[in-house]
Amino acid sequence: MKTFTAYMEWDSESKLYVGIIPGIPGAHTQAATLDELHKNLQEVFQLCLEELRESIEDLPQFVGLQQIEVPV
Repeated sequence: MKTFTAYMEWDSESKLYVGIIPGIPGAHTQAATLDELHKNLQEVFQLCLEELRESIEDLPQFVGLQQIEVPV
């Protein structure tokens, strides 16, 4: 088993949670609840992995997050 990191945020315009798995083409989805989003991400990620099965070792690995400060 291998663990990947998902990024989730709240979209106030659509009133939905949005999730992506960085570096994985097509691994993004949305849902009304965090539980539903987690389930949806698992499903879409599984489909993406089926497409990428032979190159799974070459996938990007999560390193971390940084906050960037800019004047507004």
